[in-house]
Amino acid sequence: MEPLFLKKRTDKFFKQSPLIHCVTNEITCESMANALLYVNSKPIMADDPREFDELFQQTNSLLLNLGHLSPEREKQLIISSEYAKRFKTPTVIDVVGVSASSLRKKLALALMTNEPQVVKGNTSEMKKLVDLESHGRGVDGHASDQNQASLEKLSEKLKEYTSKYPETCFLATGETDVIVTKEATYFLKNGVPELDKITGTGDMVGALIASLLGQGETVETSLVIAVSYFNLCGEKAAQQVSQPIPMSDFRNQLMNQLSTLLEEGKWWKDIKGEIK
Repeated sequence: MEPLFLKKRTDKFFKQSPLIHCVTNEITCESMANALLYVNSKPIMADDPREFDELFQQTNSLLLNLGHLSPEREKQLIISSEYAKRFKTPTVIDVVGVSASSLRKKLALALMTNEPQVVKGNTSEMKKLVDLESHGRGVDGHASDQNQASLEKLSEKLKEYTSKYPETCFLATGETDVIVTKEATYFLKNGVPELDKITGTGDMVGALIASLLGQGETVETSLVIAVSYFNLCGEKAAQQVSQPIPMSDFRNQLMNQLSTLLEEGKWWKDIKGEIK
């Protein structure tokens, strides 16, 4: 698949160095920071609201991650979201764990009122967010939420949410990644199963989206390119290790590919999927 808009400026993906402000969980903080550095971005993991007035005058995009929640972190997320709206900072919200508790879902919906450009989660999390039956457990998605009928139903519901939240596009990640905008729905098909066996892969995808938004790409382009780039890195990594795949070796190769695939000529030609 090569959407028409990808014929423009494809030589510039990940070539700039935006400053990405991350309010995120401690569990995958290092992986996210490294992923941003590997694609020429500059991460700052800052969650103290006393800095926000100065920071939002410098940063190019904001990434909010609900992964490790506490009363203090909830305040940080809400305040940073309000600053982003005030400064018109492109924002990605990763609704980690909304399948696990109503508290996270309530927070996610509150953050969405501040008009983020992207709301993302795994398929089970996104189904829970939009009031569809979800089989997610904790922060993990469930295979039964990823069959074609389930994805079609989810995409239809997310399309309704683009009317309710007209400034926001939605991403549901899984074996098939679903992107829903006001204009189109994408079903992306790249990736390997091993990506689900590593902590923080979804968080890193969120970071890549924020990177592209921070360098001025459109929301649609940022979503398609970030998701596909990460999944193609997973495919390349799986080819570099022995069989059966040792997960620690796969993870190291995945991180290597994040920093090298972008230098290969026209890697986006390998994007698979369809647009509806």
